[in-house]
Amino acid sequence: MRVIRKYANRRLYDTEQSRYVTLEDLRRLILDEVPFRVEDAKSGEDLTRTILLSIIIEQEQADSEAEVFSNDLLQQLIRVYAMSQPLPLAHYLEQGTRLMLEQQERMQDQWQQAMRNSPMEVMRELAEENMRFWQKTFNQRPDQDDDDKS
Repeated sequence: MRVIRKYANRRLYDTEQSRYVTLEDLRRLILDEVPFRVEDAKSGEDLTRTILLSIIIEQEQADSEAEVFSNDLLQQLIRVYAMSQPLPLAHYLEQGTRLMLEQQERMQDQWQQAMRNSPMEVMRELAEENMRFWQKTFNQRPDQDDDDKS
């Protein structure tokens, strides 16, 4: 796993490539599915989550057309944190996002194969897959691990 060190001056240093990197460089690592860990250079504390959130904030500010987090959604997330027993939201978001990305890849593959199946057939298959996913998700306790979870 690639180690990125964050220094007090807020600079990020890629120990594998022996160079300073930006949040954009880290975003590219994520897109290329390169695993990395960001740690405080002095204490060794894991800062990966904070850096990932920073990348999301940067993405949200860079392209208002591609906003993922609307004001309403952000307010709802804040309310979840305020609940006495917060919902197991992370589990559902991870599963739902994984499904969405898998379906997006599948749709791109289907279009690249020049409509071998009719568009209605593709949509029917996606709808059936969605139904199976949500039935499985809601019938499963949030603390159970999925068989396909990495």
